[in-house]
Formats: sequence, structure tokens, C-alpha cells
Amino acid sequence: MHGRLMSSLARIAVLCALTFTGAQGAIAQHLPDTVTTDVLRVCGDPGNMPFSERKEDGFENKIAAIIADELKIKVRYYWLTQGPGFVRNTLGTGLCDLIMGQAFGSDLVQTTNPYYRSAYTLVTRKGEYEGVTALDDPRLKGKSIGVIAGTPPVNRMGDLGLVSTMKAYAPYQLDPARKHQTVAAEIIAALAAKEIDAAVLWGPAAGWLAKQSGVAMNVVPLLKEPERPPMAYRIAMGVRIGENDWKRSLNTVLRKRKADIDAVLRAYDVPLLEEDDNKLAEPAER
Repeated sequence: MHGRLMSSLARIAVLCALTFTGAQGAIAQHLPDTVTTDVLRVCGDPGNMPFSERKEDGFENKIAAIIADELKIKVRYYWLTQGPGFVRNTLGTGLCDLIMGQAFGSDLVQTTNPYYRSAYTLVTRKGEYEGVTALDDPRLKGKSIGVIAGTPPVNRMGDLGLVSTMKAYAPYQLDPARKHQTVAAEIIAALAAKEIDAAVLWGPAAGWLAKQSGVAMNVVPLLKEPERPPMAYRIAMGVRIGENDWKRSLNTVLRKRKADIDAVLRAYDVPLLEEDDNKLAEPAER
């Protein structure tokens, strides 16, 4: 989204991999779970804040720790930078048993029940574009809006005639000499420096990054957009296709530790939506 929602380029790689994944899934349905039971093996990105980091201070790291605590085992991380082939080279090779932060219903993995629902957001500097809550607001016409190429908002922006002035950023930061840890962080830095007028980013990244920027910003979930392309997503954990016992075990933990998980998400300024309605959830309602 984190990050995790596929760019157009990544989708091409995904489509190429689906045939292989589907065949493996058909076989896996008849095999027992191969999950290691004495440790929680998690594959994550070592530099993808606020989601995860090698120092284990991202919110997905904190949630993984909650899962491990409930299972009475320790977490062991295997680190790989997010990008094409991440699932294939982690779950697919047996390196780990769990990937955090997968879009619910993903074709590449079997997903647990969702543990939160969030949305893309409009990010602006405080005092500018106050009251703008949708991409069709006339005040956004002709403005330089930072967005990650290939993400769902780009399609919507195209429909509204915002593409000609938007600034599209490549979906992956693969240069080791890069200045910012993630593409989303680069966009927020550009907004803080007034190099762009606004940004449209996945909310779970935007909320934390905006607060860390040192510039007062508004992060407004895009709750008034049409259903297609979707702007809101349910986020789950990914396990190997066919490992149904493991998925059920995780679902039990997610249900039991829901309040603790919600507290972590809110602490990292993740915009949380109600399960079946496009409005922000009150803490007592989740």
C-alpha cells in the first residue's frame, strides 16, 4: 500500500506471476501448513516508515509484536525492499510465514481477515485549500499535485483533468543514494518545501509523514470520490495459499487483540474508516 498498492508497472509483473502462483496455490490446497511454530517469521521492508523499519519502530512492526505476544513466541524478521517480486521472494520461497499490510483479497497471497480499513488522502499545507475534501474541487484545477505513478488516484485525476499539471513520482525508490527513505516521504518533503501545491497519498503513510515533516499540514481522507477507482481499502496479513490453519490462528489473534492493534494504528495517525461506510471511525466504534 505501503506503498503497498501496485503501480501500473508492478501490475505487469504481477500478471506474469499469476499463472505460476495459481498453479502453486492449487497444489498447496492439498498440503499441510508448513509454518514454523516456535517463532513468528515476518518478511518486511527494512526502510519503509511508518510501516516498517529494521529498528522495528514502524506500526506494522508493533502489530507483529502484538501477534507474537499473543502466540507466546518471538518475532524473527527477514528483510527485503518492497518492489516487484517481493511476495515471490519471501512467502514464495518459504523465507517467512507472514507479510504484513496486504490488500484484502490479494491474488498473490491468502489474506487474513482485515485488521483495518483506510483511504487515500489529500495532503496540503495548513492554511491553504482549507475545506477541500474531494478531488473535483475547482481550487485544485491547474495545481501541481504530487502522486505516486500508477496508484488509484491517478485514474481519478485523469477523469477530472488534473493530469496535465500533476507531478507523478516513480513508484519505487531503488537508488541506494536516494535522499528520502520512501517515495511518499519524498513527496511530503516536496510539499513542505513548496515545490508542489498538494499531494494525494495513501493515508497510513501520509498521516505520519505529514506530522514528521516539520510543516503544519492537513491530511484529508478522500471519502467523497466515486467507488471506481476505489480510494479505500481493507488491509490484512498475507500467508501462503493453502495454509488455512495458520490463517485461522491469525484471525483469532486479530479478533482478540483488536483494541491493541487499533491503538497502535491511531498512535501512528492512520486514518481509520468504518468497516462498511466511507466515514472516519470513532475509537469506540471499532
